[in-house]
Amino acid sequence: MVGPRLDRWIEAITEQRAVVFAKRLAGNDTLLTKANQAGPYLPKPLLFAALPELDRPDTKNPRVKLPARIESHGDQRQINAIWYNEKLRGGTRNEARMTGFGGATSPLLDPENTGALTLFAFTRTPDGPFCSIWVCETLEEEERLEAYVGTVDPGRGVVWEPWSGSIDHQLPKRAACELSPSEIPTEWIDSFPSGAEVIAKTLQLLPGVALDPDKRLLQRRDCEFAVFRSIEQAITLPRIREGFDTMEAFVDEAQTLLQRRKSRSGRSLELHVKAILAEEGLEAGRDFEYNVESDKGRRPDFLFPSQTAYRDPAFPTGRLAMLATKTTCRDRWRQVLNEAERQSTKHLLTLQEGITERQFAEMTKSGIRLVVPAPLHRKFLAPIRPHLSTVRDFIASRAPVNSGQS
Repeated sequence: MVGPRLDRWIEAITEQRAVVFAKRLAGNDTLLTKANQAGPYLPKPLLFAALPELDRPDTKNPRVKLPARIESHGDQRQINAIWYNEKLRGGTRNEARMTGFGGATSPLLDPENTGALTLFAFTRTPDGPFCSIWVCETLEEEERLEAYVGTVDPGRGVVWEPWSGSIDHQLPKRAACELSPSEIPTEWIDSFPSGAEVIAKTLQLLPGVALDPDKRLLQRRDCEFAVFRSIEQAITLPRIREGFDTMEAFVDEAQTLLQRRKSRSGRSLELHVKAILAEEGLEAGRDFEYNVESDKGRRPDFLFPSQTAYRDPAFPTGRLAMLATKTTCRDRWRQVLNEAERQSTKHLLTLQEGITERQFAEMTKSGIRLVVPAPLHRKFLAPIRPHLSTVRDFIASRAPVNSGQS
């Protein structure tokens, strides 16, 4: 059960007209990777808007001191917001971070919180800027906050102005898949397309079969997000500009938007994986089945080679496999443990950017084998990387089974 403190905090930042940035902590935000810059990365435009004193390109590495309180854990201290702008002077760095949280004792820098949904709320007080922070400790807290800001994926933050209802998901760097209004089918304006339809459009825009499946998966996720945002803006922006007659109408529109985003994110990863499996020569119904029941009431995302084979006691267990897909695995990996009782090893494909060795050992002991797109392996600790499977590795291990044997 989510405690009332979280609800009170949301009410407070709304009343204070805070500008909020939501992100999932990466290994370079916490002390997981032992980076020199101990503190979370935040987008420069956000920090410049919240802390205009920081926007000083004429000064090398300008910084602003401000009080910050991690409300979720009752930890308060003076911190620094720093713009590392050496690139303006011939260097390579051009990024903004918040530092001075006190090292590993801080819940914000605790490696165990890598992957945790975290909100940074910036307000202006008579004494200057202030930052209020919430680091989620439970899935219930994450779900509660995502009901307000929408789903927050690893590597992609959300800017939220709770007092105005404004929500802006950061667009990925590759935005070539954005659709102009004339490129959006009329029927999609009248009725928002299903997740499967958005994925199909993504495959048209970015076939990418020449790319290895790991890069293909990540690039298509970015492409799909750009397609989705294009459609969303074409439908929602005109309604917002028209205004709302009642507060209830505004709330209904906001809830529709958030629910749509949550629904898209919930199935996006598995639908992309389904498409890639087929492109790599695995035939649905012969080599894998999608969202079928393994045991009573249990539906893994993918079952290999089939439900029939899984339920046949004579079929060799070593030739069976299951694959779950979850964008984050920090706590959600436990949801996978009972999805296919016959399987002692559960494969879990995730996009999370790093975990601790303790977490990895616990997963491994429980039979979880992580499948992580190859470009994300560098975000994991060096001792863990050799034990990660790539998408290509997993697909290769599921070479088509002779249908006559099953």
